[in-house]
Amino acid sequence: MLLDDAPRRFHLILGPRRVGKTTVLYQTVRHLLDQGVAPERIWWLRMDHPLLTQRSLGDWVRAALDTTSELPAYLMLDELVYADEWDLWLKTFYDDRWPVRVAATSSATAALRNRRIESGVGRWSEQHLMPYHFTEYLDLIGHSYEITAEETLADTLLSLPQGQHAPRELSAERRRFMLVGGFPEIHDPARRLVRHGDLSGEDIEHYDILESQDSLHREAVERAVYKDIPQSFGVNSPALLEQLLYVLAGQITGILSPTKICGDLGMSQPTFDRYLSYLESTFLIFTLPNYSGRETTVQKRGRKLYFVDGAVRNAALQRGLALLGNPVEMGLLLENLAAAALQTLAIQSGVRLHHWRYGNHEVDLILNHPTRPLAFEIASSPNHRRSGLRALIERHKRFSGGCYLVAPQAAVIHPDRSGIGTLPLDTFLLAVGAHAHHPRGYPNRYRGT
Repeated sequence: MLLDDAPRRFHLILGPRRVGKTTVLYQTVRHLLDQGVAPERIWWLRMDHPLLTQRSLGDWVRAALDTTSELPAYLMLDELVYADEWDLWLKTFYDDRWPVRVAATSSATAALRNRRIESGVGRWSEQHLMPYHFTEYLDLIGHSYEITAEETLADTLLSLPQGQHAPRELSAERRRFMLVGGFPEIHDPARRLVRHGDLSGEDIEHYDILESQDSLHREAVERAVYKDIPQSFGVNSPALLEQLLYVLAGQITGILSPTKICGDLGMSQPTFDRYLSYLESTFLIFTLPNYSGRETTVQKRGRKLYFVDGAVRNAALQRGLALLGNPVEMGLLLENLAAAALQTLAIQSGVRLHHWRYGNHEVDLILNHPTRPLAFEIASSPNHRRSGLRALIERHKRFSGGCYLVAPQAAVIHPDRSGIGTLPLDTFLLAVGAHAHHPRGYPNRYRGT
């Protein structure tokens, strides 16, 4: 896209730290060089470097253009939002037709998001790079499982063979993936071989979990709380922000209670709302609104909390190995794993993700596709109650035939007259992963990545 520049756009890659955004820029540089672009036309600017923050982005780009004899210049802008007024400079580059083509990354959205959207309309596109989903992880370690992605996820689920269970070997891999996280560097096969040495079996799992928590606490949690958010949003109390993240980590998959949290932390409601939005903007957490059937009446209260990756939650709490013997925590992480997979698909496809709660009834996840909506209750056992799903169908008929209980040991049972079916958790993750590669509904045969 940078070479053709048609349509003319700058490109922003957004996502959490450690998911490989900088690596994507390196790959872009390699592609440009392979296509014959002269090295002197490619400029790499790490915008969070202290020296680069002392001058405006415009000054640095002028310097690049002054020393580049052949145009256009290709700008790789790593951690773009550290540059002051970055959005206005991109607008200037575009509107005044500076001879530049831009690829940029950010681990945080801009502090003045409304202004950024106004500046960016028609000028740059955003791509989200999220942690691995289960299918990508399996491909990395050399496993390949076919799922045929049909027109919609609902169609794909209905095409699964009735009575089928997930392959048994997936259970152990899903457990490791859930506990270690979906970050490429952690799963690099060469690094794992060096790290593990003479370890085997359970010791390898324990080592990977502890190393993951240490790495993610240092690289994802601390850098976001003490560097990205203060720089992007002007927060002058990062310690309070870290306390909030710790409290939220203890409430994963639960309904947010701002009043209680504010009371426990001595925090005002406006501060809570701001800090929560900052944690969402840096891709640490996400919240789901309560489905109501009408967009105008979606409730802001009653939001449900998840982490973009459950391993980041474990790192924030510094749980160590204690969670391994706690079935309640493992159940929470199972639900977070399913929610994070659907959230990635929702971001890429533009379909809204909700939860549903009405009186004493609730359903974990609602994928609000305009014509083929789906509802999922995530459980540790296929014998889990279905009362929430039945209540959802009774109140919102459009979900009949699109409701599923998802559990590790369940079999594929298509929705019956009740409108409810069951799915193996691992099969569900594979199906969502296949659609995450082609979220706009183009059928494909998925085999790894």
